[in-house]
Amino acid sequence: MLHILNHPETFSSRAMFTVLMNAGFEGKPPLSWRMISFLIRFALRTRVSPLGFTTARNLIASDPPIHGTLRAIVNRGFTPRRIQAWEPRIRAIAHERAARLAAGEPFDVVRDLAIPLPVTIIAEMLGVARERLADFKRWSDALIAAMTGPMRAFPPHPETIEVFLELDTYLAGVIRSRRREPGDDLVSALLAEEPGGQKLSTMEIMQFVMLLLVAGNETTTNLIGNAASALLDHPAELARIADDPSLVPNLVEETLRYDAPVQIVFRTTLRDVVLRDVALPKGATVAVLLGAANRDERRFPSPDRFDPGRDTRGHLGFGFGQHFCLGASLARLEARLALEALVPPLCHARRASSERSVLDSFLVRGPSRLELRPAA
Repeated sequence: MLHILNHPETFSSRAMFTVLMNAGFEGKPPLSWRMISFLIRFALRTRVSPLGFTTARNLIASDPPIHGTLRAIVNRGFTPRRIQAWEPRIRAIAHERAARLAAGEPFDVVRDLAIPLPVTIIAEMLGVARERLADFKRWSDALIAAMTGPMRAFPPHPETIEVFLELDTYLAGVIRSRRREPGDDLVSALLAEEPGGQKLSTMEIMQFVMLLLVAGNETTTNLIGNAASALLDHPAELARIADDPSLVPNLVEETLRYDAPVQIVFRTTLRDVVLRDVALPKGATVAVLLGAANRDERRFPSPDRFDPGRDTRGHLGFGFGQHFCLGASLARLEARLALEALVPPLCHARRASSERSVLDSFLVRGPSRLELRPAA
């Protein structure tokens, strides 16, 4: 598996576009009345040329050398200094949200903590108005449903198209505003031109923000939700963490191994290749099961056991190689601070229902709700 992720010259990431868009094509999309209508509406509402769809570079679906160029640009918004500067704000949100559980109020880990924390931070990083937070979550949910869940279709459903147009129109307006008046936010950082003239197009920035809505919102939400769920299922480990909060960072890593928010990625073979005596033809789509690798007993003894004290080095919860998660440091920080605030009151709570509700998605994994009540 590491061989696949570390050899983009043979296993291309362009499969991520083909699979997530449910496209079945590469390059220009086949024209249909629904597609033509979408492109016209896109141009009218966003004032951005739809021709950019065929030329825009995409971080998650690109290979070297394009990927390195893109990553260098978007890394501007994820420097250690920028991420560390968010710690006080993240901590304040986490404690404010977790206090509701300690106060005995009705509490859903997903609704009341795991969703609003990363949504608020990503929105504030982008310089988005506070009153648009609910829209950001709605857009994020729609992207997941359209690309990996029950609304998956090509061409997209009309209601999916409307959500995409709404999001794209809003982002295009934000980008135009930042071009006129740059600020200390992520969009302004992405718009800044690198020495040598390297910069992102409007379409590329829009695509990257969409990626953030999924990778920066949904995955962190599910990381927090999966950690809380695992602790509730393992009360001895919950008590252990409560007694020794220094274990929280390793709890985050063990959750990434034991129940990662992203369980699978995809690659396309660029040539005929034999992998472990299996012949893969050129153009084959390869499903890389990160979740299975994280339960490999050759690397992790008793892999099905949840153990926040174990050595988690080598897990693939954030991927591997050139596509190692760009926002890993932010996700780790958000999850650590959320769990530091959540663990103490979680010790005095239990699930409100034995029913388990999970997201309807083949890509992201986590509870869709996790309602709690005071322990008897």
